[in-house]
Formats: sequence, structure tokens, C-alpha cells
Amino acid sequence: MTASAFSLSVAIPSAGFSITRGEPGIGGLHGASRHYFCPYCMSWMFTRPGGMDAFVNVRATMLDDPGWCKPFIETWTSEKLPWATTPAVHSFEKLPAFDQFDGLIRQYAEQGHRPVR
Repeated sequence: MTASAFSLSVAIPSAGFSITRGEPGIGGLHGASRHYFCPYCMSWMFTRPGGMDAFVNVRATMLDDPGWCKPFIETWTSEKLPWATTPAVHSFEKLPAFDQFDGLIRQYAEQGHRPVR
């Protein structure tokens, strides 16, 4: 979670996510939100955010082809480096208010980027 100005994740519905091989380790956060790592190489793979059981945040770099991923929402901009910019449609100093998520999800469903098949 360190050594980079960015952390690009893709919110995947929990029902469509499964671990098919191995057992990830927990690192970073140990509270309601949990970051999971590969215990062999220690790469951060995904996060199960506390209070958001409907989604798993998968690190875009874990995808076979992450080239289609483009930021739609950026969070924690209150802590970003002054030169760090993204093309995100929405920007939040911390996290969006819980009641904003339905609208953000609907807007992403209408306008967000999709993998090329």
C-alpha cells in the first residue's frame, strides 16, 4: 500500500468473486476492512471493505488485461501528492458518504469503462 502515488482497484460484486487457488494472507488493515496479499510474493491482491460486503476491491494489476481500467472515483485526495492527478470523474477528500454510493454505482453502470471482449 506504500511506494506509489496511486492504488487502482476495481469494485467487483462479491457474488462474482472467488479465490480459485491458494489462501491469501491478511496484511495492512486488520479492522473492518481487510487487505489480502499473496503470502509468497506479498503483492496486495484485493480488499474486502468494512461495511461494503456487496463488493470486493480487486487490484487492477491482478487482472489479465488491466488496460481497460480507468479511474471513475478517486478517494482520499486529502492525502495525495500535490502533483498526482487522475482522469477520475468524481473526487473525494476521504470516502463518499454511504448514501452517495447508489448514485455513483448507477452512473458507473451507465458511463463506466468495460473490458474489451
